[in-house]
Amino acid sequence: MPTAQGKLHDFAAGGQDRGPWIPTDLSNNPRAGQWTSEKMSHGIVADYKRNIMTDGEGIRCSIYVSGCPFHCVECYNSSIWDFQAGHPYTRDLEDRIIADLGQSFIQGITYLGGEPLLNTGILLKLSKRIRQEFGHTKDIWCWTGYTWEELRRPGESPDKMELLGYIDILVDGRYIKTLHDNLLQFRGSSNQRILDVPRSLESGKPVIWAKLHDQERFIPEVYGKDRAAGEGDAS
Repeated sequence: MPTAQGKLHDFAAGGQDRGPWIPTDLSNNPRAGQWTSEKMSHGIVADYKRNIMTDGEGIRCSIYVSGCPFHCVECYNSSIWDFQAGHPYTRDLEDRIIADLGQSFIQGITYLGGEPLLNTGILLKLSKRIRQEFGHTKDIWCWTGYTWEELRRPGESPDKMELLGYIDILVDGRYIKTLHDNLLQFRGSSNQRILDVPRSLESGKPVIWAKLHDQERFIPEVYGKDRAAGEGDAS
């Protein structure tokens, strides 16, 4: 299927055990080691936000790195597929992030994009400093288009696994528009998983986050019905 950036490809055609719903014809699908931060990243950040409650558990800081070659159809962040969209990551920004994380009500930081695992030059440096400053009192969440199985393939670049070693929770997998579901917690499509990274590494297989709790009904719909019922009772 073509996108605004051209035709999509399965560069690992014939590859097995690549994770749920992979390959998909609604994104690009890479070979192991085909895409690397060293070759693709320009060290650019698209955005940084603090006091966010939608990018993982609790109140968080979120950093959006630039560049993503997955090109998922109807990606909500397609404006930052370009690895040069945004501004350079700087020491001043890093200091600001560390200061914000120092607030007692901030639970942790979330890495989004773009593709975080193709911006390891930025995020390894930041992750190491977070652990030096806060230990594990601040958690690290990360969204990625890669599946856990793809990241663990022989031949994948080692910096990705190094970054995984600092991450607590990984939301993995492409956004697949035909699997879109508004009831999902912190995900856009049902193929995506919320993984407990330390437990997954320990067990050698993907382990779902213990606090996963998808909705049973779409919240705006519930509120609308409840309000209508309340207004009826009042009359």
